[in-house]
Amino acid sequence: MNDSSGKSTAATGTKRSSPATAIGIGLLLAALLWPAAAYPHGGVAFEDDQCVISIGFLRAHFAVFQPERRGSREYCEDVPTVARAVFILEYRHDLLRRMAVDFRIIRDVTGFGRFANWGDIQAIADIEAVTVHYQPPQVEGSGYFRAGYAFQRGGDYIGIVTARHPDNGRLYNAVFYFQVGGLGTPLLLALGLLGALGGGLAIAAYRANRRRRLAIGSVVV
Repeated sequence: MNDSSGKSTAATGTKRSSPATAIGIGLLLAALLWPAAAYPHGGVAFEDDQCVISIGFLRAHFAVFQPERRGSREYCEDVPTVARAVFILEYRHDLLRRMAVDFRIIRDVTGFGRFANWGDIQAIADIEAVTVHYQPPQVEGSGYFRAGYAFQRGGDYIGIVTARHPDNGRLYNAVFYFQVGGLGTPLLLALGLLGALGGGLAIAAYRANRRRRLAIGSVVV
């Protein structure tokens, strides 16, 4: 069937995308973006709607705050804004209250990202050279450990928590990857869904505009 431009749709050799196709592409993007943001990173995982960090067999509720920029909003690992961030550990094991715990942040030079582990950290030749923040060991009998750092630039980082057993001196570690200045899980999902809806609307608008322009003799490229 010919349109008013005199060119057969079949003759163009192209296929028109449908809104369903655009929506499918958008949902695929959302599916690809969601795992990268929502899956647990190394020693941190979601349990009962809480972010939990595992330091060996010991566990603590883990949260990140940016009080100057985000008020009391709580984040699990990723830091949305390049600014000061406060990392909080609420101990779930009484033993942690007796343990000296330190906290280190390094630039992610391992190349393993969310899959980085303690072995990868040990393989770093000069950890001090890639460290952006280090908080010396401290014993928190209250059960709350706090560490703060003002990030100067966004990018990929790795957090390292080390706890020393008070009796035998054995060390327990947690390694977790996180991003600073990233979009964050809710926004990534929203962008994916908007992309799905927006793709269908854009095609519909294009078709309507094309019909109008063809009606007055214009050529739509």
